[in-house]
Amino acid sequence: MTVAIGVLSMAAAAKARSAPDSFADLAEELLPSVVNIITTQTIEPSEQTEGEQQIPQGENFEEFFRDFFERRGGRGPQQPRRGGAQGSGFIIDSDGLIVTNHHVIDGADEVAVRLQDGTVLDAEIIGTDQKTDLALLKVDTKIDLPETKWGDSNKSRIGDWVVAIGNPFGLGGSVSAGIISAHSRDIRSGPYDNFIQTDAAINRGNSGGPLFNMDGEVIGVNSAIYSPSGGSVGIGFSIPSTMAKNIIEQLESHGEVRRGWLGVHIQTVTEELAEGLRLDEASGALVASVAEGGPAEKAGIKQGDVILEFNGRKVPEMRKLPLMVAETPIGREVDVVVWRKGKRKTVQVDLGQLDDDVVAAVAPSKTEKKNERRTSKVDDLGLYLGKLDGETRQRFKLNDSVNGVVITDVVPNSSAAEKSLRPGDVIVEVDQEEVSDPGQVASLVGKAKDAGFRVVTLLVFKQGEYSWVAIKLDS
Repeated sequence: MTVAIGVLSMAAAAKARSAPDSFADLAEELLPSVVNIITTQTIEPSEQTEGEQQIPQGENFEEFFRDFFERRGGRGPQQPRRGGAQGSGFIIDSDGLIVTNHHVIDGADEVAVRLQDGTVLDAEIIGTDQKTDLALLKVDTKIDLPETKWGDSNKSRIGDWVVAIGNPFGLGGSVSAGIISAHSRDIRSGPYDNFIQTDAAINRGNSGGPLFNMDGEVIGVNSAIYSPSGGSVGIGFSIPSTMAKNIIEQLESHGEVRRGWLGVHIQTVTEELAEGLRLDEASGALVASVAEGGPAEKAGIKQGDVILEFNGRKVPEMRKLPLMVAETPIGREVDVVVWRKGKRKTVQVDLGQLDDDVVAAVAPSKTEKKNERRTSKVDDLGLYLGKLDGETRQRFKLNDSVNGVVITDVVPNSSAAEKSLRPGDVIVEVDQEEVSDPGQVASLVGKAKDAGFRVVTLLVFKQGEYSWVAIKLDS
């Protein structure tokens, strides 16, 4: 046993890559390709209210704090002023194309770039993408600028060494090193969160700067930090190069980002939903609703399908699907594998273009329990159900486009109560079978129970949206 342990330890040591003796040669090579971003903007008095401090965009707070203390000293009425901010960026083309963060230049009246040798050049904003927090700038220069090279962030591994270069707190040309701490972090900053987490020191002002691998390739764009104090605590986040490169290429070509659109509203497949849908594992994206006239509807994707694969790639979890769709060229026909009523099915979808317009959801209606008339009770669900007719539609303010069986009351402490079902919610399907009468619901629930299933899935219309809910059958 002792010999075996010794052999394994030696094998692990042989595979581990030792830490570099120095990062000096790499830093010397890369520093000239990293720039400081300087922005200015006019801040109107209405934006400088006493009750709510408006911090200028970017990373330099000197002007903000000076203004704060002057106003506390009571120096008379406020006047419009020029605010300054700083961030980081990196050169991707010798002709003067520079990548930075959207939030670094957002709202700026003027943008300038300071090179490593101190040269300051005016910059033009080619395009920005708020959803991924990326921006592309262009400077005019008569000399070839030192450019960076994109790397493949998908090949980077947790534990790999990385180097961050930027302009923290206005201290340009600062180098820090660390490792990749995690992949695919969702920090809820946008719909396409997929960050690389690193413990390389990233502070205010590093935003927009590059994260390099040991080959000197850009594998990330430093964008955010987690810090209770405002300084680095070893938790920084970078936009992976596989995403950033695609976005930047679109900004260069079109001045905007054109994303693929599938036309579905999706939700997470929980362990309970997987059991109810007769899936072997909780993976994929469950289709809660399908946009009328959208690519998914035209291809035959239906409400209740679970999207398991998209364009040849497995969908491990719901939040990965929007990333996959957004990265796929518009108009391309892709294969989508769905799980429908216990079987796999492949459909071909012609992707459309995502429209950024937001449709407001219908506000939830309020009902008074004291006026409710209890009808059929389904004990296994813990629900009282009623048929949708003129009276129930009026009571629960449901229009004629909604069909199904309305919930009139919920048994306290039941499975339905645990899932936050409420009077006025409408059950549209039970185990992917449409229902229009409380008796149908009871029949389908009984059928599932007789077959030995512990969970049924309900398609529920509530608060203006459809969603799937897995309900454990009460014994």
